[in-house]
Order: sequence, then structure tokens, then C-alpha cells
Amino acid sequence: MDVRLITADGVEERSADELAELLAAGDGLVWVDIPSCDARGTQVLTEVFGFHPMAIHECVERNRVAKMHAYPDHVFVVLHTPERGERGHVHYLELDQFVGRNYLVTVHGPLNPVVPPEAALRETAAVLRRIQAGRLRPATPWELSHAIVSAVTRSQEAYVETVTSDIWRLEQQVTGGNVDDPEEFLNELFRARHSLLAVRTMGALGAGSYERMKSLTRISAAGRPLVTDMADQLDRIRGVADGEREYLQGVIEFYQTVLTIKATLIGQAQTEEAKRLTEASYAQNEELKKISAWAAVFFAPTLVGTVYGMDFDHMPERHWVDGYPFALALMALGSLVLYRMFKRRGWL
Repeated sequence: MDVRLITADGVEERSADELAELLAAGDGLVWVDIPSCDARGTQVLTEVFGFHPMAIHECVERNRVAKMHAYPDHVFVVLHTPERGERGHVHYLELDQFVGRNYLVTVHGPLNPVVPPEAALRETAAVLRRIQAGRLRPATPWELSHAIVSAVTRSQEAYVETVTSDIWRLEQQVTGGNVDDPEEFLNELFRARHSLLAVRTMGALGAGSYERMKSLTRISAAGRPLVTDMADQLDRIRGVADGEREYLQGVIEFYQTVLTIKATLIGQAQTEEAKRLTEASYAQNEELKKISAWAAVFFAPTLVGTVYGMDFDHMPERHWVDGYPFALALMALGSLVLYRMFKRRGWL
């Protein structure tokens, strides 16, 4: 836990034991930054500041959506910044704020074990460096909160910029016809879409919280323009994410059109091949019909010759004077009948 006293002369590091005295004195702005709401942090929030148990519980547990609660002497706000994970996963880094009369308490929410701890402190550390360098001298809690929220929106915008560079690369692959693995390419497209939706949600919900805050009468006259600006910054993040998401949707639709055209061409080629094979099969069947018909035509003389070629003792036709012409006539007649029958059916 870091306790700092910010005055016109700069920033001083103090101990947690001095908190009650610093708050009572009212000299300067007290900034308490709690990296993780452990037992010591919970004790300070409860005993020194006297915050509502529900608000303290929300600092200990992970909040999945941005929110705002107004209390008689302070305002509690929850915001998120994105952190890129593996295979398109977006980690929500939570930052809770208690904005009071002469103090600001920032509490960093629970972290996924795979997220480096310094990632959660990125925005508050950037603001602290500005104060230490003399580039920022917040005189009120709202000015300090405004600087931190501005750092949050810069992180959100930087994340959108990173995703946008991925989208441009994917677009170049589509337009250049360099998609080697369509399944992995589609996964990349939808991972980018998920990232933009996550940042868009962070901006939209945060803007909604500050829009509600603008109607609170307890906000000081000097703090109202800052609250309005914070709402505008978060709403701008929503708009930027929406714009890039529309651009990505165009890339997705273009790729889907390319896949549809390729599938249609492949289908047409398969249809043509099936047609060619059908025609070849039909022609082959016609040839087989002709061969079968001619075989049947020549089968009649063969049958007659085979019958009379059998050397049995009792075959009266063999001793007829007209036996030979009769056999020839029978062969010719059988062949003629079969020929006319196949001809009528179109086999010959």
C-alpha cells in the first residue's frame, strides 16, 4: 500500500499509520494506492475511511462490469483496462476508485495469475511519474482521478491500435490471396472481433457510469467539467472500437464472399465433371447394348448349328432332302427376327 501526500511543492511518500492524521489535517491531497486489497488494505478501507461494506467487498472480489455507487461523502467507481492474453483472450484489469473530499483511494482488483502485476499498475504508475516530474500538480481528488482515467482511456486506445494493426495484416492476406490455413484465418478474424467488443464494452459501461455521475449534486463545480470530460473520453473509446469493428466486419464479409465464390466454382466444376462422367457412362451403355444385340442376333444361327451338330442316332431332320435348306432358313429367320426386334427398340 502506497500513501502519498500531494501538495503544490510536489509529492511525499507517507506511511499508512499517518493516514488518519493526514485526512484530518486537510493539507494537500491524499492519494492511497492499494495494489491488492489484502487484509491490511481492507482494514484501512474499513477503519480509517469507513467505507461501505458493499464497496469494500467489491474491491476484494472481481467485478466483471464497470459501475458507480454514490455515497454521502464520496463516490465509488469501477473501471477496466484490457490486457492481451494468449489466443485472443482479453484480461480485464480492474481499477476501483474512491473519490472523496480531500482524498483519492485507488484499489487494483484481483488479477489472473498469468497477468504480470506491473500491468495492473500501469496507469497509476504513469500518473505518479508525471507528478514526480512536475508535469502534473493535481489540487483536488477529481483532478487526480481525471488524470488516472485519462491514462485508462489511453491504454484502451492503445489496445484498439494493436488490434487494428492485426486487422490490417488480415486484410492484406485476404486481398492478396495469401490465406494458407482458412480455419486458423477465421479464428484470427473472430479473435480480433472479440477484442474490439471487449474494449467497446469497457468504454461504453464506463461512459455510462460517468454520465450518471454528472447528475450528482455532491460533485463540486470544479469537478463537473472533469466528470463530463471523462465520460466523453470513455464514450470516444466506444466509438473508436465500433468503427474498427465495422471495418473488421467488412474484411470478414469480403473473405466470406471469396469463400462463397470459390465454393460455387468448385461446385460448378464438380457438376461439369459429373455431367461428363454421366455422358461417358451413357455412351458406354449404348455401345454395350449394340454389342449385346449383335451377340443375340448371331446367337440364333449358333444355336441351330449347335443343335444339328449333335451326333445322335435318331435325328430325322438329318435324313430329309430339304434338311439343310431348312436349317439355313431357320438360322436366317431367327437372326432376322432378333435383328428387327432390337432395331425397333433402338439398340441397333
